[in-house]
Amino acid sequence: MEIASENTKSKTEREEEVVFLRRKVGLLRAISFLIGSIVGSGIFISPKGVLANSGSVGASLVIWLACGILSMLGALSYAELGTSIKKSGGHYVYILETLGPLPAFLRLWSEIIIIRPSVTAVVGLSFGRYIVEPFFAPCPAPLLAVKLLTACGVSLVICINSWSVNWTARIQTFLTLSKLVALGLIITPGIIALSQGRNENFQHAFNSSSVTLDKIPLAFYSGMFAYSGWFYVNFFSEEVINPERTIPLAIVFTLILITVLYLLVNVAYYTVLTADEVLASGAVAVTFADRTLSGFSSVIQILVSLSCLGAITAGLFSASRVFFVASRENQWPTIFSMIHIQHHTPLPAVILIYPLVILMIFIGDLYGLLNLNSFPRWLFMGLVTLGLIRHRYKQPDLYRPFKVPIIIPGTFSALCLFIVATSLYSDPLSTGISCALTLSGVPVYYLMIKRQQRPGWYRKALYLFTVKLQILMQVVQQEIVTY
Repeated sequence: MEIASENTKSKTEREEEVVFLRRKVGLLRAISFLIGSIVGSGIFISPKGVLANSGSVGASLVIWLACGILSMLGALSYAELGTSIKKSGGHYVYILETLGPLPAFLRLWSEIIIIRPSVTAVVGLSFGRYIVEPFFAPCPAPLLAVKLLTACGVSLVICINSWSVNWTARIQTFLTLSKLVALGLIITPGIIALSQGRNENFQHAFNSSSVTLDKIPLAFYSGMFAYSGWFYVNFFSEEVINPERTIPLAIVFTLILITVLYLLVNVAYYTVLTADEVLASGAVAVTFADRTLSGFSSVIQILVSLSCLGAITAGLFSASRVFFVASRENQWPTIFSMIHIQHHTPLPAVILIYPLVILMIFIGDLYGLLNLNSFPRWLFMGLVTLGLIRHRYKQPDLYRPFKVPIIIPGTFSALCLFIVATSLYSDPLSTGISCALTLSGVPVYYLMIKRQQRPGWYRKALYLFTVKLQILMQVVQQEIVTY
């Protein structure tokens, strides 16, 4: 019996030592990751951007609802893709499978040099601002202090993502609860005030004279930024338990919940604050808390900062899987498809964009970064759902456990591409810069990826460099196929 027990134990130990990304994300963790991804700084900073570009309280509420509906159309399309294409990687792998390697590489390139660093910097700066301001109130917090604390928060998240998937998921669940508490502390006093008859800010809510159609795409950018994150579970689908059931349920439940909560939060804001007060506020949630939770506004600031930290955690966890898969598909250096031998995390992929995030934190402007990343993000999301339509016709017999009517991805694609096209007129500078940065990936693709023959000295140097990094980071290739 002892010999059998020892043999069983040694077999179990051998299984534990096999290096691969394990399925550890069930339905509850998937929902937690999605809520944690979506509810970050967006709902606490975007109301100002939506209102400024929509022109009125009523129009801003319509845009918040429209952004929720648009997100649901995209989410349903991604649920189909996530259950029919088994690989992790989200946008990148769906474009690779449906539209080809060049568009997929451009999505990867924009994720590395624009989208992920700028989104992380935006949410991180909100984290730094909310957590530092209570210590300097009523004076504004020094910008350097905000940026230093932001850099510390991002560094902590990188360390946790590098150390353990389980700990990342546990911390994400706790941070998700803090987000829901923060939203509850905003919604409750707002709804109470509205029930007491405070509706003067909703009178003449649609002031058509102040609505400028050329700014509507920028209003959608701000609103969609607050909803962005519903696609993150698709980034790590190989680590999801029973993905055919978990992915659709998690996406649909989360988006319905978030849309309702966001509408209630905005109604609460406008019940207590006038449109001018929202536009004048640097942190709408704090201004609201000062008015309704006198003496406890610092609690809101702490909860909002934790909410931002949760969004950073989920975003970096998900994006690292994109780099991991791209390396596995031979569109990125081999080292980024390797996994730590003890922690079973894709360590090189996790730390890839860390230097660029820190750079953007110290040189970037919050709203400038927001507009910069919006163009490539929504362009490629529109291409993903166009790819879904093409995939349907190219592979009609492919098993699709979850299937949506073709009009859903068609509508989502058309709206995304319309918003992207009109943004070139609304904000030509930021949009033009992000477009140019995205297209800079074309020569990189043809010189570094498409080109098959490379000089012998280059291949030898790259091999030696990869080996040195492997030894330094203690990483190896995945030993089990997980898709």
